[in-house]
Amino acid sequence: MNIKKILKQIGINSKFASKKLALVSPKNKNLALKILSKNLIASKKEILKANLKDIKNAKKNLLSKSLINRLTLTNKSIDDIVKSVEDIIKIPDPIGKVLNKWTQPNGLKFKKISTPLGVIAVIYESRPNVTIDATCIALKSSNTVILRGGSDSYYSSSKLVEIANQSFAEANLPNHLVQMIPTTSRLAVDFLLEMKTYIDIVIPRGGKSLIKKINKKSQIPVIKHLDGICHLYIHSEANLEMAKKVLFNSKMRRPEICGATETLLIDEKLKTKALNILKPLMNANCEIRGDKFISSLNKKIKIASKIDWSTEYLDKILSVKIVNGLDDAIKHINKYSSGHTESIITENKTIFSKFYKDIDSAIILQNASTQFADGGEFGFGAEIGISTDKLHVRGPVGASHLTSFKYIVYGDGHERA
Repeated sequence: MNIKKILKQIGINSKFASKKLALVSPKNKNLALKILSKNLIASKKEILKANLKDIKNAKKNLLSKSLINRLTLTNKSIDDIVKSVEDIIKIPDPIGKVLNKWTQPNGLKFKKISTPLGVIAVIYESRPNVTIDATCIALKSSNTVILRGGSDSYYSSSKLVEIANQSFAEANLPNHLVQMIPTTSRLAVDFLLEMKTYIDIVIPRGGKSLIKKINKKSQIPVIKHLDGICHLYIHSEANLEMAKKVLFNSKMRRPEICGATETLLIDEKLKTKALNILKPLMNANCEIRGDKFISSLNKKIKIASKIDWSTEYLDKILSVKIVNGLDDAIKHINKYSSGHTESIITENKTIFSKFYKDIDSAIILQNASTQFADGGEFGFGAEIGISTDKLHVRGPVGASHLTSFKYIVYGDGHERA
């Protein structure tokens, strides 16, 4: 297999298709998404069969339980994927919007309108739902997409791409709107990152090593989705019953996702309540790794090492520390955060104001679970990832964020002096 030659052809096909897609109406894009939604429901058995192949390989390759959880599809998770497609249909079309307009003193009229980026490459690891999210968000924003899923989810992603292409053909859309790289070879990623002639932007989703590699090697602009070292701080003026419930949801709802809380900070004034705060988690078999004080509360609690404060566990593990008030909490978060999501439990609006102003992360919450760090929850329909960058887009990346703009200028025989 000549990987370089195959990738070049994929790039040519995507670039050509992107020009055609830019002319497709919002009505026809939504029709294609409706057909996809219907076909996903009709193809559940085939999808689950392909997913079972990936799960068997994952177990054979001794992948961790948390990674297998991320990989696994069920009837319910397919229903969730279908719902995200339906949510994307409902959001306003982001292309051709008038972002601004004005008239200069000389009579020239200006319009700034939204346009597609062109061709997007999405490189991701073991979550097959990203295949459909990326495909639908790209279509909604009139971008073509090249997918490079992880080897762990190869069969699941291949089946989902097949269903997407079948659906788009039924809607009479151009060919090659979504293409998947037909190999698990790592060389494919290296070649892909050199294809600046054909690809306009790269969006990686995965661990630190993947992001670091892509950022170093890419000749194409990158929207980074770094790891989610998310913090929850229980302030001295917190409603403790609320705090316990929000904490439990932040960690245990889905420990394997990037929006899961990885570090809990408890205010010094609440240290006598710390064990009570942690009990629900411990009863649910969440491993606690604490500072000196926290580890002294129960023999089941391990002492946290320095590396724990900067670790994304993606598992039922939580590092816990007592902090000396708001400033100490902010200092800890700014030192160890990946810039993803932070939450504070407090009834004090002034405290929350200082918290969000002093912390430089993409998402800051008050009295809410960190697991709301999700494009669907933001009303974006779905997301391709959570950007921890600051240029172009930050936070959940939805269809409206995968756009650029152009200026339209109306004259009447204007000549410049």
